[in-house]
Amino acid sequence: MVILWATYMVLITIRSLVLELDLQQEMAIRRLVVTVAAIGLTIVLWSLLRLVDRQALWIKIGAAIIFAIPVAVAIGQINQTAFADIQDELRQKYAEERGFRFDDEGNLLYDLPPDGERASGAQGDASARFPSESLIIAPAPAGAEAWKSVLEIALGRYFLLLAWASTYFALLAGVQARAAERREQQFRSAAKAAELRSLRYQVNPHFLFNTLNSLSALVMTGKSDRAERMIQTISHFYRHSLADEPTGDVTLKDEFDLQKLYLDIEAVRFPERLRCEFDLPAGLEDAKVPGMILQPLVENSVKYAVSSVTRPVTIGVSACEELASLIITVSDDGPGVPDDAAHGFGIGLANVRDRLEARFGPDIAFVSGPVSGGYRTQIRVPLSRAERRRGAPHAHSDGTSL
Repeated sequence: MVILWATYMVLITIRSLVLELDLQQEMAIRRLVVTVAAIGLTIVLWSLLRLVDRQALWIKIGAAIIFAIPVAVAIGQINQTAFADIQDELRQKYAEERGFRFDDEGNLLYDLPPDGERASGAQGDASARFPSESLIIAPAPAGAEAWKSVLEIALGRYFLLLAWASTYFALLAGVQARAAERREQQFRSAAKAAELRSLRYQVNPHFLFNTLNSLSALVMTGKSDRAERMIQTISHFYRHSLADEPTGDVTLKDEFDLQKLYLDIEAVRFPERLRCEFDLPAGLEDAKVPGMILQPLVENSVKYAVSSVTRPVTIGVSACEELASLIITVSDDGPGVPDDAAHGFGIGLANVRDRLEARFGPDIAFVSGPVSGGYRTQIRVPLSRAERRRGAPHAHSDGTSL
């Protein structure tokens, strides 16, 4: 609003200077007063238009057309009042320069010389013998004429107000569109968080049921020492896993440590058959992955590889970096997938795939299937690292730290 009327004031001032009008300083002061009043009245118009901000566009346009009329007339009246004395002064100066005069009613007159003086050019008593006559050059403006002048000014201001209202509606539409985009993004984030939380909660109960069944078997067979060891390990496992936000990421090192705890629990059940191999390069320890993302994969290896054979089975969990991607592999050298395992086996894989897609979108690769000498699942996701804490130690090349 300030820019609109300030620009208009500057343009009118330039026009006045170019035309070399009189009383430049006096008009500039009054022009400033009118501009300030116009800004105030435009603020009033804006307050009225805000009442229909949430309405349809045609309602906004109609409101602008209607509300701008009294505002424009008010600006025209203020302009007319502010410049009234300047107008009278300019008219008086115009009359004096051309030998005209104003009567008491405001008519602009030209006094004709007496007839005798016009005929002979004589002076003296001729004017008394032949009284002069006056010719009306411009009659005094009537009330209707004054209002015509106000309306003429108001018409130009009305156009400016409609132009401003159009700009306001355009800016308002942009603001509302950006707000809608932010709300949509918030809704999407909330939906994704809910999806991740749901998938994560599918993991915990499933694992809990399996471990309780295993613990029950140990107790029933009288293996109390191994049962006690399993209870302690389960306690550590859940303390570690439940400490994290279900929708948040964890470092790859924490995820590997969690799977080590899980396999320690299963090692109580299969002390002679379960073997573990973990390969995590030091440079990838701070890579970020969804919490417990490897749990269903490792659990499948235990359930369908270790428990289904009588020989030792090695479960391997490894990670590497390739072309700015993090590759995690879970494998075993068991018999592959038994025919009767398709349903339960597929649920775990679907859970992992769904969580990865919810977290990273389409920029993932998930390959799972039998290989020569066992079964392997490979995950490829964009590599992102956890932020270092302020003041955290930095490793030197010689292995020491600051």
